This record gives sequence, C-alpha cells and structure tokens, in this order.
Amino acid sequence: MTSPVLSLQNAALSLDGNAGQVDILHDISLSVNKGETLGLVGPSGSGKSSLLMLMGGLEQATSGRITALDHDLTDMDEDALARFRRSAMGVVFQNFHLIPSMTALENVATPLELAGYRDAFSRAETELEAVGLAHRWDHYPAQLSGGEQQRVALARAVAPRPQILLADEPTGNLDEANGTAIVDLLFDLRDRHGATLILVTHSHSLAQKCDRVIRLRDGRITEDTRQEAAE
Repeated sequence: MTSPVLSLQNAALSLDGNAGQVDILHDISLSVNKGETLGLVGPSGSGKSSLLMLMGGLEQATSGRITALDHDLTDMDEDALARFRRSAMGVVFQNFHLIPSMTALENVATPLELAGYRDAFSRAETELEAVGLAHRWDHYPAQLSGGEQQRVALARAVAPRPQILLADEPTGNLDEANGTAIVDLLFDLRDRHGATLILVTHSHSLAQKCDRVIRLRDGRITEDTRQEAAE
C-alpha cells in the first residue's frame, strides 16, 4: 500500500494575538492521496487558509505531526522547508504576490533560475502559453488584468512540476468569467502534471469539482466527504 502524499496527525495551530494566545486549529487528522483533488470549505474564520498554510509548511504546527512526500515538515527549519517547497510544492495565493518590477515571463522564470533550472526561461514560456498568456509575457503586473495576474501566478506555481499544488481562494478576487477560466486551468494543470490539488474555496461549484471536500468550523474538521461523481 502506498503512503499518502500528505498526512496530518493531531495537528494544532495557536498564534499569539493582542489578547494572548489564539487557538486557530484543533486536532486535525487527515490523509491525502496522490492525484487527489481536495476542497477545503467552511465559513470565514473557520481555519481553511491556516490549514492550507500548515500543509505547505508556511505555518509551523504548535503540536501534532505533518508529513508530505515522506518528509516530516514539523521537524524542518525554515530553510529546509523553503527548499522542500521549491522542489515539491506549488502555492497559489489569493493576492497573486507577483513582483511588480518583473515582467510576466520574469515572474515565472526567476524562481526556476533560483532553483537551478537551466531551461528556466523556456519552461516559463511554455507555462505562460499553457495558461493563454504567450502574447503577454513581456507585460508587467500593473499592465495585466486580475485574471491575467492570477494566470501568471498559476504558471509560476506549476512551472517546477510540483507534486502538490496548493491554492488559497484562487477565484476569490475574480469575476465569474475569469473565475471559471482559472478553475478550468487548475484542473487542466492537475491533469497534465499529475499533481495532487488542494484548494481553499468559498465557491460551491469549485468544491463540487473536487474528489473530496473537507468542511471546517471553528478550527475543526466537521465533515469529510468523498464525491463519487466529481467532474
């Protein structure tokens, strides 16, 4: 039996706030298999984005254990986590996090260069073409629409061919047409690269496309549903 791509065992997260310690996540246990698409849903403040950050090693669990691709994330320091993400994970943030002084091509290619890819720019061109932006590669973020910026962020995340792709509200800042296009791109990228896809979303239609939906409330998993007819 193959081990899960991602596993959380009794993971918890507490952060220091102005009024003292705030408990964000409580006793989270779940496993995600290779190639699975997982939707994280729940009301605002339920802990969805915090759970995604734990999965990506962008937040350190206060207690419990998190393993990804047989690596114990809870035992890594920040440098080791950054190296692991660079080689194995792609992260798509809701606010894009593009570098304003770089063109679309440079935004996608620079992380590849830093990771030592000799074909960084040709790979970046390929991914921008895949998301329909071959004609915009020399434009800066300020010259791109919100939907185009999100597509650049997607291309950047998948260019290293990550085994795990994490996306935080990928359609949250987009209109319906652009949101639908981004959803189609996400699942197309999953299919092309065979990545495991984990999404935080408020969109019912996006959640319904996933193989499995995890519902959170008050920092706890309240429902874990496998969807036989996910499309």
